[in-house]
Amino acid sequence: MKNILLIVALLPCVNILYAQDTTHISLENLLQQVEANFPSVIKYQYNIQSVQARAEGAKAWMPPTFSSGPMSFPYRLNMIKEKNNPMNQAGVVFSFEQMIPNTSKLNAKKNYINSLAEIENSKGEWTKNELRREAKILYYNRYVTEKKQIVLKESEQILQLLITTSEEKFSNNQSQLQTIYKAKARLAELSNMLLMLDRTIAESNIGLNILTLRDVNTAFYIDTFIAPANYLLSSADTASVLNRSDITALTKYIQSMKLEQRLMKIGVRPDFGIRADHAQMFGMPNQWTIIGMMTIPIAPWSSKMFSSEAKSIGLNIKSMENEKKTMELIASRMLAEKLSMLNYENGQYKNYNQRIIPAYENNLQANLLAFKQNTGDFFVLLDAWEMLLMKKLEAYDKLFSILKLEAEYEYEREIK
Repeated sequence: MKNILLIVALLPCVNILYAQDTTHISLENLLQQVEANFPSVIKYQYNIQSVQARAEGAKAWMPPTFSSGPMSFPYRLNMIKEKNNPMNQAGVVFSFEQMIPNTSKLNAKKNYINSLAEIENSKGEWTKNELRREAKILYYNRYVTEKKQIVLKESEQILQLLITTSEEKFSNNQSQLQTIYKAKARLAELSNMLLMLDRTIAESNIGLNILTLRDVNTAFYIDTFIAPANYLLSSADTASVLNRSDITALTKYIQSMKLEQRLMKIGVRPDFGIRADHAQMFGMPNQWTIIGMMTIPIAPWSSKMFSSEAKSIGLNIKSMENEKKTMELIASRMLAEKLSMLNYENGQYKNYNQRIIPAYENNLQANLLAFKQNTGDFFVLLDAWEMLLMKKLEAYDKLFSILKLEAEYEYEREIK
């Protein structure tokens, strides 16, 4: 009986190791690995490099054109040999042509392409934010589950001692057989609960190993203490969501569309070119020609394309601006909801730790003392043990709810 009382008294201090893990991964280190190595993040790095490569050639000119061919050859080919015949105008022409694009068009094109890289960068940052939330929830799930394992192991030891003591009392007609069987059934149920917790830990491990690009069966251990960040002191700063990467990406996408619209509008500006011809004549002096060229996109049959594209982009911009406002409203709502839920969850968790669990611990202690003095009933003692275990597990469920809400709150505010 003294052993039972000693174990109950030391419950908050007991910390049993159940497995010998090979690697320690802190939450901070885990998040760094995920942000640096996960394929969906690296994808955006290549997308940015791809856009930058395009931008390097944005101001390139079209390649020059060289052409050559016979000119004014008569059908009576022997006329070519008549040097002084004025009808002999045959020759070979060599032509060189180069278009010179409008500088304003090249600058507008480069600015538009560069804006695409900024969009990809913001999308990559938001992907990191989504991965951080997923990794935190998996990490917190394993952390809380391991704490539950400790509670179950402690309760299992207590119940085993209670059963042993009750069986000794039964031989002296001081205990009831049916209650002993009930206690043994509860002991067997604890084994099932531990197996369920092992399954939960295994699921979290698989998710965390996948996020860190390791084999799914890699063993590791995590931080032994994680405290809530206590965002209750924060206000629902809905203005902070305006700087979120997903909303920033939409803002930059709108800016990029405006640059594309400008590119369409200046498409009506002319381009220039030059053409040089040299004719190597057979029956008369050699000839040369230099021609300047200019496109005329202001013609109705060509300018309509640019104006309609610019108008279409303008309407898309208005649509995207309204989508951005919708996203801001939804994000503000989600942020306020998460903070409100945290307030209630923290209040309940505080009540568990400060009032509910201590009261049930005192109840168990009192029933243990009565049972030791042969004035208490084992059935009542078993009920006290079971209620304390249930409330401790409920408290850890509440802790996980808080940690998960904090992860979602950090996701909404993109807190790194």
